[in-house]
Amino acid sequence: MSGVRRAVGWIRWYVREVSGESVYDRYVAHTRSHDPDAEVMSRREFERRRTDEREADPRKGFRCC
Repeated sequence: MSGVRRAVGWIRWYVREVSGESVYDRYVAHTRSHDPDAEVMSRREFERRRTDEREADPRKGFRCC
């Protein structure tokens, strides 16, 4: 049973990494570790800023033109 749990945990981790879902969690952990009193963006704000930054720089491969 522990092997199945470990496999499911690994699959969950992999999907979160590939889809970018874990990026927000890393952002929150980084922000809180550097300044515990700093305001953390909401997930919606974070994703909006992330999308805007990708669209602004075509070298990041988000858009073709």
